[in-house]
Amino acid sequence: MTHCSISLFPSSHEPHSHAARLCCCKAALTSRSSVAHVVQRCKHRTGIWKVCLCGGRVEYRAASFLFIMDLWSKTVWGIITQVTLIVFSFHGETQGEVCHSPLVSNLLPSFFRSSSQLSGSHGPGFAKLNRREGAGGWSPLSSDRYQWLQVDLGERTHITAVSTQGRYGSSDWLTAYLLMFSDTGHNWRQYRQEDSIGAFPGNSNADSVVQHKLQQPVIGRYVRLIPLDWNPNGRIGLRLETFGCPYNSDVVSFDGRSSLLYRLIPRPRQATRESVSLIFKALSNSGTLLHAEGRSEHSLSLQLQKGRLLLTLRRGRSSSPDSQHVVSVGSLLDDQHWHQVTVEHHSTHLNLTVDKNTLWVQIPPRLTRWDHDQMSVGADQALGSQRSINRHFHGCLENLEYNGVNLIDLAKQRDQRVTLKGNVTFSCDEPVFVAMTFTSPQSFLWLPSMSERSSSSMTVGFQFRTWNEEGLLLTFDLPKQGGAVWLYLSKTRLHLQIHKSGRAPLELSAGSALDDGQWHSVELTSRRGHLSVSVDGGEGDTANASPPFPVSTDGQLFFGGCPPEGSSDQCVNPFKAFQGCMRLLTVDTQPVDLKKVQQRLMGNYSHLQIDMCGIIDRCSLSHCEHGGGCSQSWSSFHCNCSDTGYSGATCHSSIHEQSCEAYKHRGNTSGLYYIDVDGSGPIRPQLIYCNMTEDQTWTVVQHNNTDLTRVRPSPGTNQHSAHFEYTAEEEQLTAIISQSEHCEQEVIYLCRKSRLLNTPDGPLLSWWVGGPGGGQVQTYWGGAPAGSQQCGCGLQQNCVDPKHYCNCDAGRTHWANDSGLLTHKETLPVRSLVLGDVHRPGSESAFRVGPLRCHGDKNVWNAAFFDKETSYLHFPTFHGELSADVSFLFKTISSSGVFLENLGIKDFIRIELSSSSEVVFSFDVGNGPLEVRVQADSPLNDNRWHRIRAERNVKEASLRLDELPAATREAPADGHIHLQLNSQLFIGGTASRQKGFQGCIRSLQLNGVTLDLDQRARITPGVQAGCPGHCSSYGSLCKNQGRCVERALSFSCDCSSSAFTGAFCHTEVSASFKSGTSVSYTFRESVLNGSSVSSDFSPRGENISLSFRTSQSPALLLFVSSFHREYLAVLLNKHDMLEVRYRLDGSREAEILRSKVRNLNNAQLHAVSISRRADAVSLQIDQNTREDFNLTSDAELNSPRSLALGRVPDSFELDPEMSRLSSLGFTGCLSAVLFNSVSPLKAALLHPDLVTGPLLPSTCGSTSANPYAAETTHHLSGQSGSVGAGQPLVNAMRSDSALIGGVIAVVIFVTVSALAVTARLVHGRKGTCQNQEVKPEDSLQGGVQSESQREYYI
Repeated sequence: MTHCSISLFPSSHEPHSHAARLCCCKAALTSRSSVAHVVQRCKHRTGIWKVCLCGGRVEYRAASFLFIMDLWSKTVWGIITQVTLIVFSFHGETQGEVCHSPLVSNLLPSFFRSSSQLSGSHGPGFAKLNRREGAGGWSPLSSDRYQWLQVDLGERTHITAVSTQGRYGSSDWLTAYLLMFSDTGHNWRQYRQEDSIGAFPGNSNADSVVQHKLQQPVIGRYVRLIPLDWNPNGRIGLRLETFGCPYNSDVVSFDGRSSLLYRLIPRPRQATRESVSLIFKALSNSGTLLHAEGRSEHSLSLQLQKGRLLLTLRRGRSSSPDSQHVVSVGSLLDDQHWHQVTVEHHSTHLNLTVDKNTLWVQIPPRLTRWDHDQMSVGADQALGSQRSINRHFHGCLENLEYNGVNLIDLAKQRDQRVTLKGNVTFSCDEPVFVAMTFTSPQSFLWLPSMSERSSSSMTVGFQFRTWNEEGLLLTFDLPKQGGAVWLYLSKTRLHLQIHKSGRAPLELSAGSALDDGQWHSVELTSRRGHLSVSVDGGEGDTANASPPFPVSTDGQLFFGGCPPEGSSDQCVNPFKAFQGCMRLLTVDTQPVDLKKVQQRLMGNYSHLQIDMCGIIDRCSLSHCEHGGGCSQSWSSFHCNCSDTGYSGATCHSSIHEQSCEAYKHRGNTSGLYYIDVDGSGPIRPQLIYCNMTEDQTWTVVQHNNTDLTRVRPSPGTNQHSAHFEYTAEEEQLTAIISQSEHCEQEVIYLCRKSRLLNTPDGPLLSWWVGGPGGGQVQTYWGGAPAGSQQCGCGLQQNCVDPKHYCNCDAGRTHWANDSGLLTHKETLPVRSLVLGDVHRPGSESAFRVGPLRCHGDKNVWNAAFFDKETSYLHFPTFHGELSADVSFLFKTISSSGVFLENLGIKDFIRIELSSSSEVVFSFDVGNGPLEVRVQADSPLNDNRWHRIRAERNVKEASLRLDELPAATREAPADGHIHLQLNSQLFIGGTASRQKGFQGCIRSLQLNGVTLDLDQRARITPGVQAGCPGHCSSYGSLCKNQGRCVERALSFSCDCSSSAFTGAFCHTEVSASFKSGTSVSYTFRESVLNGSSVSSDFSPRGENISLSFRTSQSPALLLFVSSFHREYLAVLLNKHDMLEVRYRLDGSREAEILRSKVRNLNNAQLHAVSISRRADAVSLQIDQNTREDFNLTSDAELNSPRSLALGRVPDSFELDPEMSRLSSLGFTGCLSAVLFNSVSPLKAALLHPDLVTGPLLPSTCGSTSANPYAAETTHHLSGQSGSVGAGQPLVNAMRSDSALIGGVIAVVIFVTVSALAVTARLVHGRKGTCQNQEVKPEDSLQGGVQSESQREYYI
């Protein structure tokens, strides 16, 4: 695309007096554009008919192609068109080349100014690039950071680049500088790259030219350059050039009482997208920029409110939330600088752009109309109205366009559709407010008092703005060393404190929330014994006092702070220094001329920037992620991550795991957990149930109806429809399914004379919708392949009618069912269900769609093994410009190696093992290399898994190793913030193939996205997919004698030798005993040398552990018998003490070992541990001291027969006392019973035939604790999904239990023994939660779950 300025002159025949007028407009020409179209556009905007063609460069005018003639001459117009195209074809250049003309080289010396000059030959007029006149450039009288060089470009100009050079033939040059711009020569604005970098690098010698192209071109008339650093062996020396092109605009000014009213009839031609655009400069912080409305009462308003831009869409004049939609964007827009606003209207949304930042705004459907036929500019006053509701705008507007029409130009032309109200001018004249910026804690301003020292009255006034809660505003001493006065901010309020010798301190306070970045006025007045301090005049707050002494100054006033210690000035500041801006200073009603202060003609200062306010809103475009709240001070910002689920300086890193599998391998148990599937990505964490009771870890996502539901036709149709809303959001659902190895959903259809799918060649009767997004229609049922239009019985060829592929499709009059699992992940989850054959007479049916269940996390175990230092994997460039987080696990036997590296032209990021005990995270974003190091307490090359989490954001970099405290390093306050990489990402090595890593890397994630190491390793030589050997790291998770079992991916805990169960053998098996309850376990036998020996037993010793709770005594806890009338018994005696009785010789009496611990029948849980080795026995109860005993009889228990808990069924061979105890049995709770490797209680719950009498699972022995689960898990009680409002679903099991109970009894075959066992269990489980599904084969796990988490389907 080629750009050109087309200059239009008025016709000599035109009756209007515009002969001297020159109007330029820019047009974009393409190879398909016609010059006629371009000129017609300019004519439309300006109403002027003569053309001056320009070629090549902007404003370059070729005299040979200057034609002045009437545009209505078609013949001549054709010639103009052809010649113009030739000119454009020879001079076509890119836009960047077009707007890159030198702007300074032809200026007269009078257009240059400076803070000072070393001599006449070192003046600012000699500071032109590559010139040698005078002393070869500009040098100031003294070299310090208060010097400046200024250039007046003559008019507002588009500036795109700046070049600098040292003073010719000298050792004087700049090494760093600041760049300022202004329209008026006052109120300067500092140019910042990346919104944070203020300093530009300068030169390294006096002759070379260093050019900086501005990332965002600026518009201004004045350019000022402030030296920051220079050659240490020379002084400040400078020659410069700026590049750009002329800038033309239409401007209108409003004085706060004026406005423009436009009639937009006929409405401007509607483009594909409608828009409003303007540029404004505000002189007050509130006011209406424009208000447009139509006959349908739909309106659009743009208003300033305390320096922020508010866009309001409204219907009617009501301010109720239902009739309007308000969006706020931007900040500090009252800074007297130009700001550009564009509103683009699309059908359902708006793009609202302020300066270079665009906000996407969703429009409520009731407010989408855009039919404005009138517009008020500068106020919201409608045509014919005499009153404006909101405040008028005070400032200037530029280039106001509505749907491509230049509205300011219409006003200039006195178009009849435009009405001017008040003092409207077409130029931008603004008052001069000289502000000053207190940039650091060392900043201060000293001024002399304007009044006589003998005066007993004084007045000081000023305006300030800041983000800091605290800071000294003003201090002075009372006359004759009589005390001191401090005016300061504390906790966002204004405080006045006066210390007078010999008197109590006087304190006043006024105002609130003065750290909001707005301008606030302060006035301190002391007159005739009355003292007052006021904030924001009549709109604010005033505090008064009548001190018994006069308050006046001794002649010196200090603003913002005090000079450094050791200076001659007597100034004491017990508070923090002020950082912010001040302006409009008055002392004794006399304005302070800050320009004189800047020139050192009055007062003194340090670390001040005069004639500018450098306040920055770091929270306007907040770097706080995931909804973190942003607060700020003058030099930094802070993110409040509370209740976000994220942590870090910018709330970037998730505090939650990404899957149930990850929680499990931190040692957690079943429960509700927050799952953040994409880590630091945009998907919010969701509360999801993790079932860890099985070998697999199941992620369970509920929906609004998992109950069995009776089918009734929907009103007005012969179908029944059901829609399912899941507890997880759409993005979360998709991610869970995608990263899981397996997902399933159970579907059940119970039917009587109600067909399900029909025959494959018949019309489809029912279907369901499933899959990502809105889903797709699915025509198969559980247990069958996707798209097969079959049920599970059709696949297995065992349907009740061989002619059909579903049991229900037979349409028989007796009950049947089709049920099965949907396992094709691409079709899950089930979103809706439509059942079609439900309207025939006699039709009855019910359905159930279970929760979505997934197991296996592809990300957690995704690993690669690097067997050589030269091996590596490479991936596309890592994009983490503002926030980058990297997490992974590694294990190695090497002492060093690079885990990860990605390079840019200068920037880079790298994580490496620098030694056997240290990890280093290094990077460079343009401020020089930075490192964060973490030192481990033990070697890291121990072939165990270690976890690394590194994060870099605009505030800091952090590195965390395993569970050690994170090491952090703050980013420079005024440095580069974008990480710019452009090469491949190397994993396990570097681009130079040096210092590579040997070992395993697993679960590598960058900004929440898992890199598929496994897949890439399969096609890369020198790298192996996967990494076995997990028990070395996770074996300790298997508790209570559980054994870690290796798997190709992951591991499991074998609890067969433990008295505990669960994923980590950590769940105690507990049961409630009645007096008649008996659990009998028969030992297995093996034949060794002809004798019968139990494989579970050693005759010369045993280990026994159990926990009990009872209020009974005496009571028998455990009894072991043998075939030789020998036994071992553990019991409570009548004195509430524990006894262990050994009868190891059938011909002798039993030996009684009695513990000294008393009161064991106190209904509290007690843990018992007994160990025998030959004749030595040790006994420990709870945390009491271990007790040791010695047996005197034979040290062997021969031929053991059985073990009994509770009542002993066969006690006829026992002595009378033991027989009596065995008949009493045990009443209470037993848990975690372990005899050597035998867990009789766990075996009894698995095999009820071992039990006589009532034995009910209990939680009496639940003592395990998990610090992670305590923080993140919740019980399932009360968490069931409910049917949403308006859903036609009814729980048939509750509404018609008799009917459906009969149906299920007929359809589902249940053996008599299973019914008896289940009925007994249900009978003892009153109040059982009906939320979680427990399969029959999970009876063991169900037996040890809490009552609130068990469920039985009968």
